[in-house]
Amino acid sequence: MGEEVDQQEFSRADRTRHREKVRRNLDVFARMLREAAFDTDDPMTGLEMELNLIDEAGDPALKNAEVLEAIADPDFQTELGQFNIEINVAPAKLRDGGLSEFEESLRRSLNDAEEKGSQVGAHQVMIGILPTLAEGHMTVSSLSSNPRYKLLSEQILAARGEDITISISGRERLTTTADSIVPEAACTSTQFHVQTSPDQFAAHWNAAQAIAGVQLAVSANSPYLLGKELWRETRIPLFEQATDTRSEELKAQGVRPRVWFGERWITSVFDLFEENVRYFPALLPVTDDEDPLEVLESGGTPALHELKLHNGTIYRWNRPVYDISQGMPHLRVENRLLAAGPTVADTIANAALWFGLVRYLVESERPLWSQMSFSAAEENFHVAAQMGVDAQVYWPGLGQVRATELVLRRLLPMARAGLDSWGVPAEESDRYLGIIEQRCQTEASGAGWFVDRVHQRGGADRYDALRATLLDYRERMHSNEPVHTWD
Repeated sequence: MGEEVDQQEFSRADRTRHREKVRRNLDVFARMLREAAFDTDDPMTGLEMELNLIDEAGDPALKNAEVLEAIADPDFQTELGQFNIEINVAPAKLRDGGLSEFEESLRRSLNDAEEKGSQVGAHQVMIGILPTLAEGHMTVSSLSSNPRYKLLSEQILAARGEDITISISGRERLTTTADSIVPEAACTSTQFHVQTSPDQFAAHWNAAQAIAGVQLAVSANSPYLLGKELWRETRIPLFEQATDTRSEELKAQGVRPRVWFGERWITSVFDLFEENVRYFPALLPVTDDEDPLEVLESGGTPALHELKLHNGTIYRWNRPVYDISQGMPHLRVENRLLAAGPTVADTIANAALWFGLVRYLVESERPLWSQMSFSAAEENFHVAAQMGVDAQVYWPGLGQVRATELVLRRLLPMARAGLDSWGVPAEESDRYLGIIEQRCQTEASGAGWFVDRVHQRGGADRYDALRATLLDYRERMHSNEPVHTWD
């Protein structure tokens, strides 16, 4: 998202040249999948986390440039809104204690960043949507200074031809409009990465799609937007609407949205990149000088710059990633659908559940996705986003079942077996999957805790209640005690 883009205006010729180059990239990518050696010997896992910034009172702190200057750590980067930053955690091997390494590294980095950021009046909060955001923050002036963000906003608005409308109905109802993509900045997430071979990519992606609803149900942490109590994971409808390039007429015609669950199980990673090229016009038609075929035939590894940039503006909840490390190409599934927090321990527990379940399902003799329709997986996803731990989801062999009960009865043993296949030490599996187990038994979540606390402050002004609750939340966040233990 933060990649630098120098060009600020695009002609019709730019767009034609870019489309041709993307298609050439796609042809070369297809050949690479048939012929090239991808880095698959010892798969790595990765983690990124987007954070919100608040001031002493609990209001948004639009200071990410000052915070990043104070932190002075290349692992921290700018994000879309001035009240956001992102941290990239070093990749790790799960069999080498990678989950504990993620937790320790993340806590160490965040504590250091908190100390330095506080010196410029900004504090970090791990939550999906900052509850104290108000209409006054939803303006183009809140975008980060990286020119790419303003350019991306302009391109999305130009494609729509009208302002962005946000309309979400939950416990309460929110309807608002925006003249930029700042509402997208309200959606901060945690991203889990798993590296895979071309042959196994489809199984990894399908598995990730199949469990997306369960993931959301037991991890929801975004219940408020602009003062309204909406979905338990309000990021999902907000992100879908905030980056929608379609007019109402195009929606009626069935044009695909850029934030997309998808429409089918896949047989190859190529299916996803080919869909990108077939369905979505470029938002940032920047073309470089690389001839990917010439690079490949000379023994090099093509960067496929245009294919990657285009893929970065199509917001699949489970995104395919092509990348190069030490001269070798590799593929990853990037899982993008969870909020951060409430604590680092909760976040790594979410990671353990995902890494374990995906590994188990990939290795299963009968694929889960052969037993359920894709539309059932998508329905699970949206029901879970709306209802959180109260969600009823569909599961093959069980029919409709409460998500927390499904995790306790079926999925935790699967996740443990998957982590065993990764070589995760038993004490790590016990710790992190134990957090998920307790969360399900107590039906606790970040979203549920936050809503309950705001309700307890019943008579207070809504924003006063949100500020006070957010400061309580931040204090508990620093304890690293999982949310199911919070009073």
